[in-house]
Amino acid sequence: MNKVAYVFPGQGSQYVGMGKDLCAQFPAAGELFRKADAILGFSLSKICFEGPEEDLRQTKNTQPAIFLHSVAIWTVLNPHDAAMAAGHSLGEYSALVAAGALAFEDGLRLVRMRGELMQQAGEDNPGTMAAVIGLDAEVVEEVCRTSRSEDIVQTANFNSPGQIVISGSVSGVRKAMEAAKSRGAKLVKELVVSGAFHSSLMQSAKDGLKVALDGTEFREAKIPVYANVSAKPVQKADEIRASLFEQVTSPVRWEETIVNMSADGASRFVEIGPGKVLQGLVKRITTGPVVAGFDTAANISAPRN
Repeated sequence: MNKVAYVFPGQGSQYVGMGKDLCAQFPAAGELFRKADAILGFSLSKICFEGPEEDLRQTKNTQPAIFLHSVAIWTVLNPHDAAMAAGHSLGEYSALVAAGALAFEDGLRLVRMRGELMQQAGEDNPGTMAAVIGLDAEVVEEVCRTSRSEDIVQTANFNSPGQIVISGSVSGVRKAMEAAKSRGAKLVKELVVSGAFHSSLMQSAKDGLKVALDGTEFREAKIPVYANVSAKPVQKADEIRASLFEQVTSPVRWEETIVNMSADGASRFVEIGPGKVLQGLVKRITTGPVVAGFDTAANISAPRN
């Protein structure tokens, strides 16, 4: 089956200048950025276009910025060939807007609140994250289990074969990093993050987000959206809401998600949003499908295969 899957990036893909060329060339993008500024009550567009980078890197700004950029590209493209969608962590909200399950305005408010809550949780319960390269998932899970004792450390992102991110308290993650090295990891690198995302240290953010999720209208998705928590397609409103709630403290099962989408007929994966992170991951997970992406005005204007 020849199906097109659209995927949307998460935190870490942002860059200063994102969206500026889109707004200059496409009125629909400019209108969306202006609407976002009005909804949020501050100039998110200025942070996207001009930075400074330290402001854009703040989780409370990063999340709505990437969401806005992704939805703006989707709006300009207005594709009619989408068979399924998925998003990496924050990107799941972009995917849900694309699938018609969540209104842009509601999604923007949710990701701004999600970013604020996660940033606050990181300040209240300091933690860190680390990338582990070259070990099987089972080994990394075991490393986390044996490194816990009084510390907190768990798997956070199953990104691609041999690329797993762990998350937790500083002592727990660093203990697990040493254990991973001793088990033969090719590379273990602590990440520059503002909190231990997708770990139990985000519980306060999860609790705070529940009220907002419960008060937000979700509709049945027009196409299947593969949830981070289960790596399986969801379309019903209640299932979507529950998945977004659990996602805050659960690992992102990205490798499994792409495998399942491929098994369900995806022969082309298109990344919508800043950067090329997901394109690289998809290529490492599966070799069959065509992989492409849209980030800039030049991407959109270029001839398409």
